[in-house]
Amino acid sequence: MLNLPPVNYTSPEIHAADAERIFGRTWQLLGPASRLDERGAYVATEIAGRKVFAIRTREGLRAFRNVCRHRGARLLPEGTGRCATIRCPYHQWVWNEDGTLLNVPFWGDDPDFDMAAWRLDEIALEVWRGLLFVAIAPEGPLAAQLGAVQAELEGEPIERYRWMREERLVFDANWKIYTDNFVEGYHIPGIHPAFHRAIEFDRFETTAHDGMVRMSAPPREGLFYRGKWLWMWPNWTLSLFAGGMNTSRINPVDHRRTELIYNFYFEDLSPETEAAREKTIADNLAVVREDFEVCLATQQNYESGGYRPGPLSPRHERGVAYFQDKLREAGAVQANMSPTA
Repeated sequence: MLNLPPVNYTSPEIHAADAERIFGRTWQLLGPASRLDERGAYVATEIAGRKVFAIRTREGLRAFRNVCRHRGARLLPEGTGRCATIRCPYHQWVWNEDGTLLNVPFWGDDPDFDMAAWRLDEIALEVWRGLLFVAIAPEGPLAAQLGAVQAELEGEPIERYRWMREERLVFDANWKIYTDNFVEGYHIPGIHPAFHRAIEFDRFETTAHDGMVRMSAPPREGLFYRGKWLWMWPNWTLSLFAGGMNTSRINPVDHRRTELIYNFYFEDLSPETEAAREKTIADNLAVVREDFEVCLATQQNYESGGYRPGPLSPRHERGVAYFQDKLREAGAVQANMSPTA
């Protein structure tokens, strides 16, 4: 099997199609539901440029597009916070937590204006094992998309892992270049030499399942990872370490920039383990950052016209082949060989 033509990583038009066909129709991980533990607590973020937020209401969690129905301004700033009502900073329109319009100040006399007609646009929300997912226009239920990861993590006590921190990293490469990189261990000896020494690389295994790629290798003494790394369609990951885990969402900023949103969870959040937790987070992020340079250089080569698709390893790049097959199923692959910068 050959790698995808470079146009699929460089074209603004293909990126726009990705945003619609993939990110507009799949469930997206927002992080731990526990961050929204009090009424009015919210998290606001972007999904491939589409602004959304989830909020804890009196009746439970709900999610909406983070877009004013009046003139399209952003309602809530990105990040987390609390609010009693949802007020647009532009013209001060106010919505209730359930999305109903409450107040339109300084509007003037308009007998045809119907407050009920201007609810916020609600989107789908589900919680799975403490993790919060939203979807703008889902093609199916969350359980169907989760696929094999449900059985894979059945014996893991992930509900006991409490959220500690979120970290965001942005770099200049297409989200599919980074995903191709994440779902294979072939690059570990060249890009992660310390990581390579800490695992039995000869026993590194990559397998593809329903909506999931599993990578595993026996760890040597001193490795903070437990030797299993998971990627789930279309763009989230989960890695296990002693006493906890991390999750990430691979979020496209545009056709040549990607944001990684990492969340770290630990079973023990006591002061006595703080230094160990900080080291685990730092070690995780150091491995992640080691991938950026090769992703940037690959993006540049794809844009230059100097790359023609090469073969994929049947042993180490099964995850890449699986991911690219999922892109084909989504109608998000172009056969044209010419890159568009």
